[in-house]
Amino acid sequence: MIHSDALHVKLLRLAAFSVFAGRAWQHLFWDAPYRELLWDQDIMEPVIGVFSSMTWHDFAASAAVDDGISGIIIAIGVFYLICAFCVLAVRSARSLPGVLISAGSVSLAMLALLYTKESFYHAGQFLEYTLQFGVPYFLLLALKKDPQMEKRLIWLERLAIALTFSCHGLYALGYYPIPGSFMTMTMNILGMGERETLLFLQAAGIMDFVVAIGCFLPIKWSRYILLYAAFWGLATAIARIWGNFYLAFPLESLHQWLHEVVYRLPHALVPLAIVVISGDEHPDAFRWRAFLPGAAGRG
Repeated sequence: MIHSDALHVKLLRLAAFSVFAGRAWQHLFWDAPYRELLWDQDIMEPVIGVFSSMTWHDFAASAAVDDGISGIIIAIGVFYLICAFCVLAVRSARSLPGVLISAGSVSLAMLALLYTKESFYHAGQFLEYTLQFGVPYFLLLALKKDPQMEKRLIWLERLAIALTFSCHGLYALGYYPIPGSFMTMTMNILGMGERETLLFLQAAGIMDFVVAIGCFLPIKWSRYILLYAAFWGLATAIARIWGNFYLAFPLESLHQWLHEVVYRLPHALVPLAIVVISGDEHPDAFRWRAFLPGAAGRG
């Protein structure tokens, strides 16, 4: 295996930890869209009729049911927190931590489906989460340390980047309605009017598609695109705090928005991981790695 394998795994481990930790914080202290499913009469009324004597009106109006849903959300938050600690400890995909991480990846995909339902079943909404629910699986593949698996892993990582960035671009370009909160956040950060903000988002959307296409190019060209993707992924994550931080309420601002930064960190870390693992193919272009911790003594 190439010398940068260890750093590649560390970046994937940090990315997987981030998405689980951020989602755990969300579930434990805020909310998640499970009511979007559990309060859908068309879906749930037949289920309630089979497993309960309650009518749909009784179910929807029950405070005990609402408390139960809140309990489920907290329980899932605890599960994500366990997954985050498993990411720090896992050494093999076949271990108990590996099994829990796999289950956590599936749970994150189901969460993405709930957000998709909430967004009128826009396919782009689901695919925009590909990096988030995919990175725990990428970590488990990387831990197998199989040279033949490496090319498949890098291809999957590139595919996840392409799907995440291109679907983000669909919103920025207006193919899907631009969320009002995103417009407000961008205007707060840039201090521009609505028209200028729309033009900025359109330019960013075009660059998202450049990333989606360019990340599949040979590394001697795609490394620059991937480094831009890492920068932009980090910038759009930090924007959640930057655009919604109020000096009058600093702790409340951090509590409300920091988790949204944390679970978006894979958008920056996975592109960077590909650059790192591909660096030995073009060592002259990656002399900066000599300054990384543990670089001394590498062949």
